[in-house]
Amino acid sequence: MTKGDDWKAEPVEGPPDATPGWGSDIAAAMLRRLDIPFIALTPGASYRGLHDSLVNHLGNTRPEMLVCLHEEHAVAIAHGYAKATGRAMAVALHSNVGLMHGAMAIFNAFADRAPMLILGATGPMDASQRRPWIDWLHTTQDQAALVRNFLKWDDQPASASATPAAMMRGWKIANSNPQGPVYINLDAGDQEAPLDAPVALPDPARFAPLPDAAPDPASVAAASVALRNAKSPVILFGRGARTEPAMQARVALAGRLGAAMLSDLKSGAMVPTDHRLHAGPPFNKLSAPAREALTRADVILSLGWIDLGGALKQAFGDDVPGATIIHASLDHHLHSGWNQEHFDLAPIDIDMGCSADAAVAAILAALPDAAPATAPVPQAKAPARGDGTALTNRDVARALKAAAGDQPITFAAMARGWPVDILPHRHPLDYLGKDGGGGIGSGPGLTIGAALALRGSGRLVVGSLGDGDTLMSINALWTAAKYRIPALFLIANNRSYFNDELHQENVANRRGRNPVNAWVGQRLDDPAPDIAAMARAQGVDGIGPVTDLDELRNAMQQAIAALRAGRPYLIDVHIDPRQGRETAVKRNT
Repeated sequence: MTKGDDWKAEPVEGPPDATPGWGSDIAAAMLRRLDIPFIALTPGASYRGLHDSLVNHLGNTRPEMLVCLHEEHAVAIAHGYAKATGRAMAVALHSNVGLMHGAMAIFNAFADRAPMLILGATGPMDASQRRPWIDWLHTTQDQAALVRNFLKWDDQPASASATPAAMMRGWKIANSNPQGPVYINLDAGDQEAPLDAPVALPDPARFAPLPDAAPDPASVAAASVALRNAKSPVILFGRGARTEPAMQARVALAGRLGAAMLSDLKSGAMVPTDHRLHAGPPFNKLSAPAREALTRADVILSLGWIDLGGALKQAFGDDVPGATIIHASLDHHLHSGWNQEHFDLAPIDIDMGCSADAAVAAILAALPDAAPATAPVPQAKAPARGDGTALTNRDVARALKAAAGDQPITFAAMARGWPVDILPHRHPLDYLGKDGGGGIGSGPGLTIGAALALRGSGRLVVGSLGDGDTLMSINALWTAAKYRIPALFLIANNRSYFNDELHQENVANRRGRNPVNAWVGQRLDDPAPDIAAMARAQGVDGIGPVTDLDELRNAMQQAIAALRAGRPYLIDVHIDPRQGRETAVKRNT
C-alpha cells in the first residue's frame, strides 16, 4: 500500500523521545520491529501507557493509530486489512469492556482464518497499584478467557522484559497457516513502570511465520492417480492464498484435469468465475449447476472448502456419495468442542492434511502435462431482470461497471443477491469473501480495512452492504472520513431484515399459517432510517435514497469520482426486496 499526499495521519509535535524508558515503550517498539503499519483502537485508560509510547516514543509512525468509535469496528478494520493482504495488522482493546465490545468481530476473524495481533490490557495485577473503583472493575484474572474459544493463541506477559517474546510468538502464530487472531494482554502496571535495564528485541527474521508444509507423498500419489483416471472430476475451491500465482496454479490444475470448478462466496475469488470450466456463478448455498456437477462427478477434490460435509449433503441428501473424495485443508488444527464450526463430518477417501495451495502445487507436479478432453460444464440460466420501476442489485452493478470503466474493483463485502455475472471475479483481489462468522455489522469495517490495505493500488474498493449490516456499524465510517480512506459503500436497502422475512415465510408455510405476516417485527421503515444522512454525519459524502435508474447512474459517477480523489462515499439505494423474482415485472433487455 502507498500513501498519497493527502494522507491524514495525526501529527506529533516535537521530536519523539527515542530512548526506551518505560514498560510500554517495549511493546510499542515491538510493533515497529514487526513492521506493522497501523494499529486500530478506541482509546482506554488500561493502555494509556502504550498510547503514550505510540505517540511520544514512536511519533505515531509505523505504526500509526487509526482511531475508531467502537472496538468492534477496530477489529473489523484489521480483519478487512488481513483479507486484502494476508498479513496481520494490530488492534488495541481497552480492558475487559473493550474486549467484550470487540468479541463478535474477533469471532468473525477466527472463523474466517484472518491473522490479527490484538493487544489487550488489564488494570494492574498488583492490587496495591490499582486506582480506586475503575482499576478494580477493569482488572480481570484471566481476561483472554472471554474470547479464548475463538483465538488461535493468547498470553499475558508478566513484565516488560517478557513482552517481546510474547509478541514475537503471537506474530508468528497469527501469520502461520491456518491463520487466526492472537491476543496479548498487557498489565497496566507493567506498562507504566520505568525500565530497570535495557530490553533486547528479537530479530523477526529468525521467527518468521512457518511456510506451508508439503503434503504426504503417499496422499499426493493417491490423489493424482484418482484425478488422472477421473472421467468427470470436480474441484471445490475454498480458502487459499489471495495471490495471482496461486490463482494461476488453481486454474492450471483444473485445465490439466478438465475439471468443473466450483466457487464459494464465503471464500472470495479463488478462480475466475467466468472461466469456461466454472460451473455456474459462485454460491453460498449449493446452486443448481453446482449440484449437477457434483452428482455426476466420479472424483471430487476439495481445496480448503468450508463445510465440505454440508455441500455434499446438499448435493446427495442422505445418500453416500459414490465419488472418490479428496480433501486438502489445515482447518482441523483449530477445531474445538466449543463451537460447531468444524461442520458436518464429511466422508473423505484421501485426506491430504495440508493447505489447499500446497496440495495444488504437489498434485500439479505429479500429473502429466497433457490436458484431457474437457467435459461440458453446466451453466446457470440468465438471471431475471427488473423492469426499471424497482431497482435491483443488477441495476446497481451495471451502473458501477459503467462508472468504473476499466479500473479494477475489489469487493470487500457483497450483499445478498449481488450479480457476479455482470462484474466477474478474474483476479484474486476482485472479491475478498464473506465475514467468516455471520456476525452482522461487520461490513463497514471490513470495507474500510480492505480500502486501507489497497489505498494507492489503483483498485476501487467497494462494499456492497445490506441496510441492517450498515445500520449496526454506520459510525465506522467516521474512521474512513478522518483518514481519507477511499471506500465506496453501496447500500442495498430493502428497509427490512429481509433474510429473516424469508425465514418467517418458511416457518409459517411449514406450520400452515399465514406467510403474509412475515414482515411483522422485521421492517426498517415508518420511519426509514436516513442512511445517507447518517453517513454525512460521520463526514462521508452520501446520497440517497436513490430510487430510479437515472439518479443511480448519476450518483455512481459522483461516487467513483470521489474515490479517485481519495475520499470515501456512500450511496443508499432503495431496492426491490425480492430482486425482480416475484414483485418486479420481467423484461427481455
